[in-house]
Amino acid sequence: MLRQEDFAVIKALQERGVYQKDIAEQLGVHPKTVSRALKRDGAPVRRRAKRGAKLAPFKFTVDRLLAEGVWNAVVIMRQIQAEGYTGKMTMLRLYIQPKRVLRQGRATVRFETPAGQQLQSDWGEVVVEIAGIATKVCFIVNELAYSRRFHFWCTDSSDAEHTYEGLVRSFEYFGGVTQEVLVDNQKAAVLVHPAQGEPHFNEGFLDLAGRYGFLPRACRPYRARTKGKDERMVGYLKQHFFVRYRSFTSWAHLNQQAEAWLAEEADQRLQSTVKEVVTVRFGREAPHLQALPTVRYDTSYHEIRQVGWDGYVDVRGNRYSVPGELAGRTVMVHIGLDDSLKVYQGETLVASHHLQVASQGWVSVPEHHYQLWQDTLRVESRPLLVYQEVVAWN
Repeated sequence: MLRQEDFAVIKALQERGVYQKDIAEQLGVHPKTVSRALKRDGAPVRRRAKRGAKLAPFKFTVDRLLAEGVWNAVVIMRQIQAEGYTGKMTMLRLYIQPKRVLRQGRATVRFETPAGQQLQSDWGEVVVEIAGIATKVCFIVNELAYSRRFHFWCTDSSDAEHTYEGLVRSFEYFGGVTQEVLVDNQKAAVLVHPAQGEPHFNEGFLDLAGRYGFLPRACRPYRARTKGKDERMVGYLKQHFFVRYRSFTSWAHLNQQAEAWLAEEADQRLQSTVKEVVTVRFGREAPHLQALPTVRYDTSYHEIRQVGWDGYVDVRGNRYSVPGELAGRTVMVHIGLDDSLKVYQGETLVASHHLQVASQGWVSVPEHHYQLWQDTLRVESRPLLVYQEVVAWN
């Protein structure tokens, strides 16, 4: 269909004497389209039918089917098409959508997973006081779907490394690993989850799953009921733990208080759905958990660094020493979530430090640069006879 811009081109070319056939070829339309536009002296005007006009005679049928509990738009579409409806599905859906609030809630059959089958994971956020400062706290909640026993860990970020650390800490708290882990669609675990088809998991999350032997699973988009148990625990923590405890001296104090509260209160509660004390139910689930791996998963950040010629690497605004013989070479630094810093040359650990701010000065280990200092302080020695000859010549 011609636009106003197209007609302006037609008019300009026609006034310059260009044949209609050539104008049509230039615009990619039929010559008759150009001819009609010139006769009409403008682009065609789109005339839209009144919204819902085609559906109006069939609304009684649609309302009757809805009242009978038929809410499937495809089924309704077939019925009114049989009665002569020639409109599109979009019009029918737009008519049905506002009425869905009147639909009676469907009964939900609660699905209980077997012991040791599934752990559900989710993140929450809250603001509390840490060392006298209002601080945003990210907390990961990991709950065993069978026993309802859960563990949570508080930190300052919900990125991939902190997600993996939170899962590892929960496995260690439970003393074993479930057969599968169900997560929400956060990028730390799921890169893409199409409405239809299998999700594409984050490579790091797949690596963690392989090391700990669990099957990664993701909630279907827009299906909040899929992971309802764990999402309720996020609210439970906000309404219980973070109401009772609002200030902490440090992050370590916060997590120590969290584990004490879990043991004293959360693990001892009578779970309202299964009508059983959590620790009692967990006692039956624990034997079904898989064993923890012998080597703990490394959740630190991995970054490549170039060693300076003075034998230091730059990490987060400060400098840290490494053995002098690595000057000018490439190393891998592992930055732990506990602010530990480990430097590797290939598979060999060559230096260990603890991160500190630049105002505290560079972090050095004297042994790293012993040889560099020896090379710097070495002075060439000459026999005394050389100086005697110089004096004699003068």
